Amino acid sequence: MNLCETLQWDILSNGGVVQEMAHIANGRDTGNCVSLLRVNSANSSQSNMLILQESCTDPTASFVIYAPVDIVAMNIVLNGGDPDYVALLPSGFAILPDGNANGGGEGGSLLTVAFQILVDSVPTVKLSLGSVATVNNLIACTVERIKASMSCETA
Repeated sequence: MNLCETLQWDILSNGGVVQEMAHIANGRDTGNCVSLLRVNSANSSQSNMLILQESCTDPTASFVIYAPVDIVAMNIVLNGGDPDYVALLPSGFAILPDGNANGGGEGGSLLTVAFQILVDSVPTVKLSLGSVATVNNLIACTVERIKASMSCETA
């Protein structure tokens, strides 16, 4: 996945301009990398957020793992500070081919999406129906955006 494709599916960008601040290659393919992205959004609640993202693809699968990171905490780490104090709630997705593309017929893919979201700071609090609905909408929206970025027309 390249940065342009990321912008199409990533709900965290919320339509804002995403700038790649750092790019660390992970192998020969330039798409296999760890990136530090800055979201420049009109929404002031997201102005202090960076996104740490790892992307990897090979013939067996593709995945994107990402986590929002507080910009102040990341600056501390980049200046030699202790990374143990940076809160990470990684989310992401994996795309696996169904293996039928070479055997004739139409090939397909299996998409697995996972989110870690802090809903309440008290872990014993039960989720409200509103929180469950919000997460369901997040998943549905993300799946639709991933499909659109892959130029899929069928489910």
